[in-house]
Amino acid sequence: MTTIHSTTAESAMSEPLTVPPFAVISGAQVQHALRGRENHIVELVEATYRVHGAGDSVNPPSYFLRFPDRPSSRIIALPASIGGQVRVDGLKWISSFPENVAAGIPRASAVLILNDHDTGYPFACLESSIISATRTAASAALAADWLSRGRKRPTRVGFFGVGLIARYIHTFLTATSWSFDEIGVHDLSADSATGFRDYLEHSGTASAITVRDSAEQLIRSSDLVVFATVAGQPHVSDLSWFDHNPLVLHVSLRDLAPEIVLASTNIVDDIEHCMKANTSPHLAEQLTGNRNFLHGTLDDVMSGRVPVPVAADRPLVFSPFGLGVLDLAVGKYVYDEVLRSGDLHVIDDFFHELRRYG
Repeated sequence: MTTIHSTTAESAMSEPLTVPPFAVISGAQVQHALRGRENHIVELVEATYRVHGAGDSVNPPSYFLRFPDRPSSRIIALPASIGGQVRVDGLKWISSFPENVAAGIPRASAVLILNDHDTGYPFACLESSIISATRTAASAALAADWLSRGRKRPTRVGFFGVGLIARYIHTFLTATSWSFDEIGVHDLSADSATGFRDYLEHSGTASAITVRDSAEQLIRSSDLVVFATVAGQPHVSDLSWFDHNPLVLHVSLRDLAPEIVLASTNIVDDIEHCMKANTSPHLAEQLTGNRNFLHGTLDDVMSGRVPVPVAADRPLVFSPFGLGVLDLAVGKYVYDEVLRSGDLHVIDDFFHELRRYG
């Protein structure tokens, strides 16, 4: 298991505080720092979940900026602070503009700000759509591993929604020793489904690849179902599609009708976060007036408070809201790697008024 660590000098209480230099890290640098290190990032995400589960973090609710003239779009602020040996604060500012897809540009864009633990000064701004996709995929791969322990490992995976997140999840599953006899693909956009199939074929997979015409076909033919859509409200409501009790990575959070949630074993990443913003678990809570359908968090599973194997007599659903502390941990790792490489681009004199009285 990876121990979270920091290479940035931490101010001792006896040393004077200084303003850290401010750096900008591009998407190309982020991708270079993360490429091929999927196993390490999964270990890092596991360690971060454990730090968060131990209470050594601050992860307040996400803040949603919505627009009356653009109801399908939003920008989300995820402030967070992580302790342990990382000791960094920060904010992810991530936008979701679904109409971008029709124009041929990605739906989501993001930046991550890292703040110094001792002075509060920001010391880095990183392109963060890659960091966000990476931590999401690492979390999904980690959950797939832990929640399949002690039960038959899925051999048929189905991807429902096949954008950037689905591609990253497939990459992380493959890199963490998952192999599948069959890979199913379903998307409301035929072009997207075809594009994802082409990506899979060029990835070198030996799996049989099938584009499914319907959501029902995809779910019924998959032991592991990955939801990575942009759905704003539930659109899958037929419980019989899940009669074979698959493991469901409900990454997009709003695909399943509350009746399906109530008939499943439910694991989340953080209970308070998942029970907000009309996620499927939140709708289930509103329907029942309680949270009895929740069985625990992924950290509960990893720490043994929820024993594995988790019950296999019903669908098993992992619903991760996505925690800002994960972005901080991955972002800090990227920062340290770029710093080590000697390629850190520092903005000289970014902070200018540093004398209190001039």
